[in-house]
Amino acid sequence: MSASPPSSFVRTRWWWVRHAPVRGDGGRIYGGADIACDCGDAHVFSALAPVLPRGAVWVASHLGRTRQTAEALWQAGDFTVDGSGPRLTALPALAEQNLGAWQGQDRARFFAERQPLAASYWFAPADECPPGGESFSDLSARVGAAIAELTAEHSGRDIVAVAHGGTIRAALALALNLPPQGGLAFAIENCSLTRLDHYDGPDGAGWRVGMVNAQPWLGATEGAGPAA
Repeated sequence: MSASPPSSFVRTRWWWVRHAPVRGDGGRIYGGADIACDCGDAHVFSALAPVLPRGAVWVASHLGRTRQTAEALWQAGDFTVDGSGPRLTALPALAEQNLGAWQGQDRARFFAERQPLAASYWFAPADECPPGGESFSDLSARVGAAIAELTAEHSGRDIVAVAHGGTIRAALALALNLPPQGGLAFAIENCSLTRLDHYDGPDGAGWRVGMVNAQPWLGATEGAGPAA
């Protein structure tokens, strides 16, 4: 087991959850569009909810699929503290990349007409900006600013952030001190859990990676809940 951090460090734990799968997109790119997700896989939420901390600060993007996912988690587990349930703060800074003119295009045709990238789980290189949209580097900048602000505001707390694949990749690149392109190498599945711990000490601050793309429901019998 790894050694516990010295008491001089203040640890702020980020629990990143990607929203539930979108199944009503008709095979089209949705990016930053506000489209609903499917929270019908009860066994997924039953396995994920017990892993998340109680008494945490809950944040999400302003897109409805993140709120849907958070509410499905609240229904699957008891997150009440002193008789009160969690409150969700919606932040546009945590939204998915605005893919501009690419949004609404047929996904299969889009990828068939583009040069595939090795070690990338994304639509384009980090610095490419779709017409009328933003680049992944732009997304990374706004996500990084939001993470810095929230980490300072809620120092020493647990923060559950229900967000998007691009948002979580940007958070990983920040934690590992990678350029934005480096974040695109990570697979982030729907409802997966990524935990990033921020440590602030007398000689500086930094990040430690606890888990990436964890899926606690894998291996469990569907509908049976988490294993003992």
